[in-house]
Amino acid sequence: MAGAAPTTAFGQAVIGPPGSGKTTYCLGMSEFLRALGRRVAVVNLDPANEGLPYECAVDVGELVGLGDVMDALRLGPNGGLLYCMEYLEANLDWLRAKLDPLRGHYFLFDCPGQVELCTHHGALRSIFSQMAHWDLRLTAVHLVDSHYCTDPAKFISVLCTSLATMLHVELPHVNLLSKMDLIEHYGKLAFNLDYYTEVLDLSYLLDHLASDPFFRHYRQLNEKLVQLIEDYSLVSFIPLNIQDKESVQRVLQAVDKANGYCFGVQEQRSLEAMMSAAVGADFHFSTTLGVQEKYLASSDQSVEQETMQL
Repeated sequence: MAGAAPTTAFGQAVIGPPGSGKTTYCLGMSEFLRALGRRVAVVNLDPANEGLPYECAVDVGELVGLGDVMDALRLGPNGGLLYCMEYLEANLDWLRAKLDPLRGHYFLFDCPGQVELCTHHGALRSIFSQMAHWDLRLTAVHLVDSHYCTDPAKFISVLCTSLATMLHVELPHVNLLSKMDLIEHYGKLAFNLDYYTEVLDLSYLLDHLASDPFFRHYRQLNEKLVQLIEDYSLVSFIPLNIQDKESVQRVLQAVDKANGYCFGVQEQRSLEAMMSAAVGADFHFSTTLGVQEKYLASSDQSVEQETMQL
């Protein structure tokens, strides 16, 4: 039927431990997508989220509140959050009724930060699986704070958690190292950034840990963990600075490739215009986007020259 809303919808399930920057990511990515011309609907699936900085199209807090659950069932924050996700799983008709009118939008799902929800608890995975039956194609965007790169032991732990999440969630998956603009404040990296993003030969990490008297006693355990990560050979990261347009663009390209989203000519032009406007200026969500034709022409010429050389 002409003019009908498309049946297939696309989106991102934004997951990651508490403090990794999921809500900030949803804010920045939603502004970036709107600048490209996409209609965006941000869905808050975290009942512990308060004072949301973005415009929320659907809020799980309307269905179940973490505070009410903790008071009524005498549960702690973690147990209460697990109950909330199980309650949402049992009431998916409520979620579908909220999402159906938003067909034609690109969805950003701001998910809870409890690690167990993405490593072994089944509620969130079941919710994502049901969304697939609604013809909603999601990519899991897993945020990890980049400060873990400064500690080899923590980085190995992050790799194990990321691998477990990828296997459990069962969605196309993109891992991000968030807050890259702050990484210099965390301390000096033992290796180049590419080593951490591409997850290169992890034996160097083991040698680095061997200098620590505490971890020297656990070398065999660390060797087995590293071997497990390398045997699966699934984990890699994309560095993210949410304030930088080029960084956000790289992430979006990876996500669109993962879930099969194909953007049209008009969006490509908007992207070129926005990236040209970013030259020599920091990215702020409220920045007015303009077109710099001269820059685009020079960029096309430089690309052509590089192609000739190749």
